[in-house]
Formats: sequence, C-alpha cells, structure tokens
Amino acid sequence: MATVEECREALEKLAAQLDAHVAEAGSGVDLDRPLACTIRDLGVHFHGRLTGGRLVDVADGDDPKAKIRLTTTSDDLIALVAGQLDLTRAWSSGRISINANPFDLLKLRKLL
Repeated sequence: MATVEECREALEKLAAQLDAHVAEAGSGVDLDRPLACTIRDLGVHFHGRLTGGRLVDVADGDDPKAKIRLTTTSDDLIALVAGQLDLTRAWSSGRISINANPFDLLKLRKLL
C-alpha cells in the first residue's frame, strides 16, 4: 500500500503529464470541471480542477461539488500515473471508478 504522500506526488506527476500533453498538442481540451479523487484503502481525498486539459489547484480533502470523481486504491493510482496500469482495463474491471457525465468522459479520454 502506498502512502498519502506518494499519492499526492502521483497526482502532481499526473498534473505535469497533462501539462506536457497540452503543450505538445498545442491546445487544451474544452473541459472545466472540479475533480475529486478518493483513495479507498487510505481513506483520504484530494481535489483539484481540470481546466483546458490541465489539472490545477490539487489539494487535500474532498470537494462535494466535484463533477468528476475518481475512486481507486493507492497502489492503482501510482501504477496508473506511472503507465503500468491501463485505464480502460482498470475501469472495466472495477479497479478504478470514474463518475462523470458521458460527455465529460469522452473529453477525459482525449486527455489520457
């Protein structure tokens, strides 16, 4: 099981990866939504905002107004960000849960 600090670092790494993706693509994805991430095995929450294809303002704690919710375990979060876990397979097997409206899910696919 990963630590809270390792999960925080993984989210910061994800934010950097999304920034690099936007820089390479030359434009962001038209998506501006609050995001919350629940780490089940640690019982902790993080939140931030997806805007223009970037993940910004990542902080500790839940956001009850989040329009996009990611729920996973600490090890799966680390593996996902490291590229060792395929998002589609993890989602279809129930290892990762993403709650968002269908249009947001389509936009999220472009980011990842």
